[in-house]
Amino acid sequence: MKVSLRVSGRVQGVGFRYMTKIKADELGILGMVRNEDNGDVYIEALGSENLIQQFIAIVKKSPAPFGRVDHVTIQPHENLEDYPDFSVRY
Repeated sequence: MKVSLRVSGRVQGVGFRYMTKIKADELGILGMVRNEDNGDVYIEALGSENLIQQFIAIVKKSPAPFGRVDHVTIQPHENLEDYPDFSVRY
């Protein structure tokens, strides 16, 4: 399953991307996470449906202790690139 997530809230400057990577690595999720200019965080994630659902639940609760997620937009994307791992992009 391949999805993209756009996360808004207090998600920049609180370690959100790095904690997202740690959780993705723990679950075996492939993809990437990056900050957007408007203050959101953008994520592309690839994995089994069960693991993606677990990952989405973690993201919705904010993997960063000082982060706060106000809204998550989730879209299926079957044409995302195949990632070899999960990376933090700048």
